[in-house]
Amino acid sequence: MAAKSAARREAFSKKMGEILNYGALNLAMAIGYRTGLFDVMDTFDAPQTVSRIAAKAGLNPRYVREWLGVMATGGIVELAPTADGRHLFLLPKAHADLITRRAGNANLGVYTQEIPLLTACAMEPVIRGFYTGDGVHYDHYPRFQAFISELANAKHREVLVDQFLPGVDGGRLIKRLIAGIRVCDLGCAEGVALILMAQAFPRSRFVGIDLSEAAIAEAQKEAQRQNIRNVNFLSMDAAGLRDHREFCDGFDYVTAFDAIHDQTRPLEALRGIHHILAPDGLFSMVDIAAETRLADNMNHPLGPFLYTVSLMHCLPVGLVDGGTGLGMMWGREKAVKMLRDAGFRQVEVLEIPHDPFNLHFFCRK
Repeated sequence: MAAKSAARREAFSKKMGEILNYGALNLAMAIGYRTGLFDVMDTFDAPQTVSRIAAKAGLNPRYVREWLGVMATGGIVELAPTADGRHLFLLPKAHADLITRRAGNANLGVYTQEIPLLTACAMEPVIRGFYTGDGVHYDHYPRFQAFISELANAKHREVLVDQFLPGVDGGRLIKRLIAGIRVCDLGCAEGVALILMAQAFPRSRFVGIDLSEAAIAEAQKEAQRQNIRNVNFLSMDAAGLRDHREFCDGFDYVTAFDAIHDQTRPLEALRGIHHILAPDGLFSMVDIAAETRLADNMNHPLGPFLYTVSLMHCLPVGLVDGGTGLGMMWGREKAVKMLRDAGFRQVEVLEIPHDPFNLHFFCRK
């Protein structure tokens, strides 16, 4: 028994070392991504000196040297000592394919920024929440919200019109959008997705809804700047949509991109979506790819990362004002049940090509 306990202690000690190393690597990689160091190193085909890398990046060489120490010992970049004792560094192309801005949909480097940002924004109020049960208001997350918006906007620009929408309802939605239908995007933020759709389908009419007045103001400003006339933006709580009779049966297609799990009253928001959809209307809810039971997520390849993002952001914002607090990892089973409770009888759960993070919950009224 004592030998087994010692072996477990030794194994966990090793695991703790890995945790400390990988946590440190995540932070340092976030710095490398934000400062453009990975992109700069990606331009070199041969190992380079610290001074050359720092000069091309426009950064201080002493800081770059310390950062390269993290990257080399962590196996992110390769160290190539020379005969005269100098240290040269190379970012392998196989690594750059996954952590630089040119990586597109394969870019995992951008996600290294999430945990450091959330720590800076909300660690203290989240810890207070452990004692009080209170939520944490969006006001604590301006830098993180900007980062998430940037991520979502980049994805929308790359795939929304050319890849995602053509796959909805067996391609029939595109024909309807071209002919002209009424579309609402719930949780539209600064309106990038809606503006892209409005540009692509000028005969359709688009309305964006978001709780943030600041985000709606930015969306309106951008639509005006681009002189887009078939789009409008409204600041309101999605949970109150059923109170608006003028919206009843008012839309043929509704979208919600990673927006429902952050709602304080998600079931009411889903019921509101059902309320504003016309008969036979379509709803695309894009949300996290996970299961509802923790036991079923034990082998999720990004389980610890996603639960941490949920703990630091999605859960606390969902608890504000006594909210439900779904959290990011509410999972497909609970999502389907809530959609059915909201009134949807036809619910399909579809995988999204090239997007391992999300599922498409496709519903018809």
